[in-house]
Amino acid sequence: MKTKTTVAAAGVAGAALVAAALAAPAVATASGPSWPGGSVPHANLRTGIQNNVLAPGLSQTSVAWGALPLTNPDAAAGVTHYGYVTTTGGPLTQDPHEAYKTEPDKNVYLSFGGRHFLYQGHEGGPRGYVTRIDLDEADPAKRVSLVADSDANGNPLPTFDGITWDPFSKQLLLTAEAKAPKGGVWGVSLEGTGAPTTGNAVALPGLGSGGYEGVQNDSDGNVWLVEDIGGAAASGGKKPNSYVHRFRPADKTDLTRGGTLQALQVKRSDGSPITAAQLAADPASRDIADLHKPGTSFATSWVDVHTGTDAFDATASAAAADATPFKRPENGVFRPGTGFGEFYFTETGDTSTASTLPGAHGGVFRLSQTSPSARNGRLAIVVAGDVKHSGLDNIAFATKDKLLVVEDAGDSLHQQRNALDSGFVVDLRRADRAGHHFTRWLAEGRDASALYDATTSPGYNDGDNEVTGIHVSDGDASVGGLLGAKVPAPFDGHWRVFWTQQHGDNTTWEVTATSAVRDSD
Repeated sequence: MKTKTTVAAAGVAGAALVAAALAAPAVATASGPSWPGGSVPHANLRTGIQNNVLAPGLSQTSVAWGALPLTNPDAAAGVTHYGYVTTTGGPLTQDPHEAYKTEPDKNVYLSFGGRHFLYQGHEGGPRGYVTRIDLDEADPAKRVSLVADSDANGNPLPTFDGITWDPFSKQLLLTAEAKAPKGGVWGVSLEGTGAPTTGNAVALPGLGSGGYEGVQNDSDGNVWLVEDIGGAAASGGKKPNSYVHRFRPADKTDLTRGGTLQALQVKRSDGSPITAAQLAADPASRDIADLHKPGTSFATSWVDVHTGTDAFDATASAAAADATPFKRPENGVFRPGTGFGEFYFTETGDTSTASTLPGAHGGVFRLSQTSPSARNGRLAIVVAGDVKHSGLDNIAFATKDKLLVVEDAGDSLHQQRNALDSGFVVDLRRADRAGHHFTRWLAEGRDASALYDATTSPGYNDGDNEVTGIHVSDGDASVGGLLGAKVPAPFDGHWRVFWTQQHGDNTTWEVTATSAVRDSD
C-alpha cells in the first residue's frame, strides 16, 4: 500500500499542495492495544524517486515539511523555515547553492490546555534550533513556530539530535551529539500552554559533554543518556567508543544543581569488567561477539564518573572509570508495564558491509534492573542486526510487547545493499535464541530533493532520506505520562504515532490506521 500523500514523488512543492488541502487527520479508533499484523515484504531499492510503503492497515499524513515558514522566524540568523536555515541566500532545494537543510530529528508529542503539539530539535545546518508543530492548526502556514535558537546570552545553539520531555523540571531536554566540549544537554522550559518560558535554551554542564543522542527520564527523575560516537577505524569498521549513561540529579526539579553521572559497566562471567582499553586493543574481541549473541546475558553495574555542576568530558570520564563502550548506541526507551525495570536501546554498528568486526550490524539490547535507580542489573541482546537490518536508530514501544525500531543506515550502506531504510516491529513475545524477529512495517522511499542531494548537492546537505523520530505517545505532560509508565494503545483516539522522513524535503508524518485494528499474534 502506498502512502496517503506521495511526497516522495511530488517534492517540496507537491508536499505543500497536498498538505495544504488536508485538515487535521482523523484517528481511527480501536477497542484495545493495536498494531497491524501485516508487513512490507521488501525495502525500496536505492534507485530514482520512491514512495514510502506502509504495511496494510496503516496510512500517513504529513504534518510539517521543510519548506513551511516559521510563524516567528529569526530572520537575522536565517532560521526561517521548519527544515531550512537560509543564511546562504540560496533556494530551498535542488540547486548547487541551496539552503542548509536542518534535519528535524526526534519528536515529542505533548498536550497542553487541550491543544496538541509536536516538538523537535534540528540536527543539521550551521546552528541548532527547536520547533513546535501545532497539530490543531489547519493552515500549514500557521502551524510551525520557533521555540528557541539561542542561549540566554544570545549565542547560537548547537545542532540537536535527541529530545525528551522532563516533567519533573518541566522542560524539554535536548542533546547535542558531538565530542567534548561541544556535546551535551540543554534545557528549554515550557509554560502550561506549551509555549517556551523565555525562548532560550540553558546549558546543563553537570550532565557532561559527550556525543549524546538518546535521552529519556525514568520515574525516579534520573536522566538516561545514550551516546553515539564512532571510534577509531579497524578492519573495515570502528572500535567501540560510546557509552550508556545515567544521570542522578541532586534535585530532579532543577537540573542546574548538578548531580552524579554514571556509566554502564558490563562484566564477564568471572566478574571482571569489559573496558574501553581492552576493546581498543582488540576490537575483534570475543567479548564483543558474546555481547551480540542471542541467548547470552551479562551482569552490569553503574559506575560513577563525575559529581558536580561543572562541565566535563563524559566520554573520557566513562573510559577512565572502566565503563564498557558499545558500537554506537543511539536511543533508548523503557518497556511499559515493567515499572521502569527494563530499558531497551539500539546499537547502530559499523553501517558498512566492509566491516569484519563482531557486532558490525549492532542490534537491540535490554538492560533489566529491579528498579530504575538500582546499581546492578543484567544486559542481553534481544535481536542482533545483520546487513538487511542495520544502522538501528530511533526506537519506541507501540504496545507492551511490540517495539518499533527504525534504520539510519546511511548512503554508503544503502549503496552496498541497494536498499533504502526501513522501519521494523520486534515482537518481544517471539524474540528468542533463534535469532532475528524483524517485521517491516515501513519501507522508506526517496523524495526528489533527497535524490538530488544524493547525487549532486553540496556537502553540507545529506543525501538519501533517513527514518527518524519514531514516537508513540498520548501527549500526557505529567509525571504519570512518562514514556514507559503507561501501556500504549495506538489509534485509540488518544495515542498517536509520528515519524520524520529526514533529509530531502524533511517531512514529518503522522501514522494512522485505515480501519480499526487490534494487536495481532
